[in-house]
Amino acid sequence: MKKILALAMAAAMTLSMAACGGGNSNAPANSTPAASSNPPAASGNQGGSSAGASTPASDGYGEFTTVEPGKLIMSTEATFPPYEMIADDGSFIGIDVEVAQAIADKLGLELQVDNMGFDAALTAAQTGQSDIAMAGITVNEERLAVMDFSDSYATGVQVVIVKEDSPIQTIDDLSNAEMIGTQKATTGYIYCSAAPEDDGYGEDHVTAYDTGALAVMALVNGQIDAVVIDNEPAKAFVAQNPGLKILDTEFAVEDYAIGVAKGNTDLLHAINTAMAELIKEGTFQQIVDKYITAE
Repeated sequence: MKKILALAMAAAMTLSMAACGGGNSNAPANSTPAASSNPPAASGNQGGSSAGASTPASDGYGEFTTVEPGKLIMSTEATFPPYEMIADDGSFIGIDVEVAQAIADKLGLELQVDNMGFDAALTAAQTGQSDIAMAGITVNEERLAVMDFSDSYATGVQVVIVKEDSPIQTIDDLSNAEMIGTQKATTGYIYCSAAPEDDGYGEDHVTAYDTGALAVMALVNGQIDAVVIDNEPAKAFVAQNPGLKILDTEFAVEDYAIGVAKGNTDLLHAINTAMAELIKEGTFQQIVDKYITAE
């Protein structure tokens, strides 16, 4: 069986959620504010943590820096149900959005959600365009080199979608697939495109799509043999496309966390403190339960 990948979780904060989602566009795709958010800041807001505005110490969160006074700017890619989505009225909804709102409330800030490609969302947090990046982000060594992450608050699970009559019935069978689909810039792509000696299938056997939905459509159309994607979006895609199923065995298990600019330890402390309170109070679980029902 293909090696199941695992990253250490923060104790007492494990919840079953998706791992690393998003595409790879480098330009903002949508800047419509969330229902409880202000409109996004004008483009060109530069600077890292040192260029922001300090918030006075209060309620044990300490003094921290944000890009704009009184705001917590979140960069994301809002095409990743149930974590971040665009509602019919143009507002942003989903687990990540509501968690970010709850953190902002704790810190006495207004949440602003900026929608863009997955890579751009990470870059925005790294360069001070946003305060936090939340987009189903998996912690790995490459990302740790350029940004810092909050305590892990969830387990991310990657799964495999195939057609119901597919000869691929186990993870082992993936080695016989002619073509595997993934979403660009995700850990699913990283794992699958790795060389066989590194437990991957090689770049020649992987096609990366801008979104998970496009990868699933390619599977429906017979252009690829399987899709490796996060568990919760996979459930939604299978429900929308009769004739597809999810293999029983997990493909990979990962950490899931909030990204901030490298070295912005004061904001990171405030986020970790607020998140710990939300988990202890049960607010975090209530948000998850709103979007993910018990099986």
